[in-house]
Amino acid sequence: MSNKDNCEKTDRREFLIRSSKAGLLILSSCATGYLFYNRNNSQLPADKNETVSGLPDFSVKEAGGKMAVVKGDDRIKTINLALKAVGGIENFIKKGDRVLLKVNAAFASPPVLSATTNPQLLEEVIRLCYAAGASSVAVTDNPINDPSSCFALTGIESAAKRAGAKVILPEESLFEPLTIEGGSLIKDWPVFYQPLINSDKLIGIAPVKDHQRSGASMTMKNWYGLLGGRRNIFHQDIHNIIKELAVMVKPTFVILDGTVSMMTNGPTGGSLSDLKHTNTMIVGTDQVAVDAYGAALLGKSAGELAYIEKAYSAGAGNMDYRVLNPEILNTL
Repeated sequence: MSNKDNCEKTDRREFLIRSSKAGLLILSSCATGYLFYNRNNSQLPADKNETVSGLPDFSVKEAGGKMAVVKGDDRIKTINLALKAVGGIENFIKKGDRVLLKVNAAFASPPVLSATTNPQLLEEVIRLCYAAGASSVAVTDNPINDPSSCFALTGIESAAKRAGAKVILPEESLFEPLTIEGGSLIKDWPVFYQPLINSDKLIGIAPVKDHQRSGASMTMKNWYGLLGGRRNIFHQDIHNIIKELAVMVKPTFVILDGTVSMMTNGPTGGSLSDLKHTNTMIVGTDQVAVDAYGAALLGKSAGELAYIEKAYSAGAGNMDYRVLNPEILNTL
C-alpha cells in the first residue's frame, strides 16, 4: 500500500472520529443558536440609533501593491515564504499594534473538510504578529451556525488560545448600524463594528471554496461575516453585496489559503470528495487581485465571477493581478 493510500485512509479515519465526537455538540447547540439569531436578528441594542458612515482604513500605504503566490503543501512554510516575499510581516505589523484577524468560522465542521480557516495556519499567523511586535491579537467572525460551536469544532478557538490570541464572539453590544457611501445594500445595516474600531490592523484569512450562488468564496466573501441581522436576504444580490463589502473593508492584507480547495458543493461541503489539493498560498494587499488569482484554483477565470469585476469597477482593487507583478515561488 502506498503512502498516499495510507494518508487518505488516515484523513478519512480522522474525519469520522472528529465528526462523531462533534455530532452531539452540534445537535445540542443548534437549537440554542437558532433561538439566539432569531431573538436577536437585528443584532443591535435598542439604544443604538446613530448610523456609522464607514470603517477605518487598515491598509499600510507605503507597503501597498504587494502580492505573493507560493506553491507547496505545508502551510507553515508557504505562509512564511509568502509574507517574506511581500516584504515581511514587520512591514505591516508594528510594535504596539492591536491586530484583528477575520477568519472564516461560518460552519460547525472539522478542519479536515476545509470549509473554514485552517487552525494551523491561523496559529502561525498569530505567532508571526506577536513576533513583529503586536501588543494584542484577536480573532473574530459572526458565523452562520452557533458561534461557540463553530469556533470550537473548527479548531479555531483552541488554535487562537494556544497562540495567545483572544476570541471575540458576536454579541449585540458589538454591532453598530453602518452605511457605506454610494451603497445600495449596506445602509443602516448592523456591522460587527466594535472589534474593528478597537484594532489598528486587520488581516483576512480565508480558504478557497466553491459557492453555489457567487461561484466562489474567497477573501472578499469572507467579509460577509462582519454583517449582522438577517443577512441571508443579500444572497438574492450576492455579487453586489460582495462588491460593497470589498468597498467597505480596506484590510492591511489578506491571506487566501488554497492548500486544499473546495471544488464542489460549497460553501459547506461535507465530503472529502469535494476537495482538491491545489497547494497554493496567496498573500496580498489587493483583495480583488488575490481573488482573481484564486479563481484559477477552482478552474475558473476572474471574468466568470461577476463580483470580481464589480469590485474592480467600484475601485476596490485590480482585476488583473499581473499588474502587481506578484512573486511566484515554490517550496515543493
